[in-house]
Formats: sequence, C-alpha cells, structure tokens
Amino acid sequence: MSRPELQAPPEIYYGDTEAKKYTKNTRNQQIQADMTYRALELLNLPPDEPAFLLDIGCGSGLSGEILDDEGYVWTGVDIAPSMLEVALEREVEGDLFLQDIGQGFGFRAGSFDGAISISVLQWLLNAETSHPTSSPPHRLSRFFTTLHSSLRNPSRAVFQFYPSDDDQIQLITSTAQKAGFGGGVVVDYPNSKKARKVFLVLFVGGGGASQRVPEGLEGEEQEEGKVPFERRREREHKRVKGGKKKGIKDTDWILKKKELYRQRGKEGVPRDSKFTNRKRRAIF
Repeated sequence: MSRPELQAPPEIYYGDTEAKKYTKNTRNQQIQADMTYRALELLNLPPDEPAFLLDIGCGSGLSGEILDDEGYVWTGVDIAPSMLEVALEREVEGDLFLQDIGQGFGFRAGSFDGAISISVLQWLLNAETSHPTSSPPHRLSRFFTTLHSSLRNPSRAVFQFYPSDDDQIQLITSTAQKAGFGGGVVVDYPNSKKARKVFLVLFVGGGGASQRVPEGLEGEEQEEGKVPFERRREREHKRVKGGKKKGIKDTDWILKKKELYRQRGKEGVPRDSKFTNRKRRAIF
C-alpha cells in the first residue's frame, strides 16, 4: 500500500472517518506512545521541572497524553481539522491550533522550552501545487526558520519521521542548518527492518556536552517484535501503576507548574495556599 503522504494532503487524507479510525487503532496508539517517549529521551529536558512544549502535528492528541503524563504543559498544531476535532472530543489538556506548518509559525520568539514531532516531517516533502513557494524546499525553509525563532535559547527539537531515501534526509538537515539549527540525525536499531526509526535532533544555541547529537539505540528485535526500549518502558509503567504521574512529586514542583501556567496566560489557575498538594483523608 502506498504511504499516506503520497496519497493525499494530510488535511484530506485524515478526514472524519480516517481520523477516528487512526485514533482508535491500538497499534497506532502503542507506536505513537513509544515514539513520544523516545523523543522525550532525546529532548533531554531537566528532570522534575515543568516545561512548555510544542507538539508539531499533534493530531488527535495521542502524543499530548504522554506529555500530560510526564507533567509538561503543551500546545499542539495540526493541519487536519478532523484530527483536532477528535482531540477536542477526547478533552486533551493542550491548547490546539489549526496550522499548516509549511507556512511557518506565528508564535512569539522564545515561547517554547522544546518541541517534538511524531511522523510529520515527511508530509512537507510533497509539493501540493506547482507554485514555487509550495515546493518542499520553500516549505521546509519557512517551517524551520519560524520554529527556530519560537524556541528559547538553549533548547532542542526532536522529530521522528519516515524518509524515503537519503536525499530527503539531506534536504531536511541542510535546510534546518541554514535556519540556524545545530544537531543531526539519530537512527535507532539501524539493522532491524521493523524497529528501525529515524529521528532528527536539533539544537538552538548552546554548545558543550548537552548539545551533542545522541547515539542511536542498537540491537535487534526480541520477544515477538518488541525492542529493548519498549520492554523497559513496560516495566516502568508497571512500577508506577496506581501511583502518581511521573514528575508530580512535591509542593515545589506544583507551584512551579502553576507559575508556568500563569506566565503562559492560562486561565483558571488555582491560587497558591497552605493547602497546595496537601494530602486529603479518605472519606468513607
């Protein structure tokens, strides 16, 4: 079967039926979760600190749910109205924007502490019209230039994507470098047909050890197609099951997150008091 990005533009391909079908598919949910967790590992944010992230191509909010579980505030953009409608029906926590990322972003400079994107970049490599400004190089240039401006210095952006060939990887990386990004490509499990995944890890500013391109994961598939990092996360899920969400640890953490909400202009943030994070007795 032809790849989705070769069949139709995303806002057409992901109509009402396909958007709901994609979201309900348990395999899609698992893949999205695995890639989001891996993207967060590569994003390498300071532990136990709230951050404001941009989810590029957020779709119906499957990645956003992981960001919620990890304790992050996030904003999502997507070009498919039907996907965003499903996200609203699912009552995701992030703010949602209908946006063609190939036209660039209009966010204030330095708005975000980082960005992730799962299975989106390849859609920018297909021209939708014959107009020169709709060509992949022009769309990629607008995308990376405005994204670079939207991220604080220093920060990272991590993209998982499906390139058709090395020429596409070269086009993407060279355009990102021209926009001011550092970084490079990370390939997980390069010798495995099923587990192989390509990530683009980009840096804004910085230097030093924190801004070096990470190593890709190595190994082969094991245990009925599962790779080691998937099994590791399953063990982690079992360990925390029934407990608090990761990152929600103490009163200081909650106060920092509330302050971040206020700085981002979010309404309805509860005021701070002596009862913040106080444990409540069970009532029977």
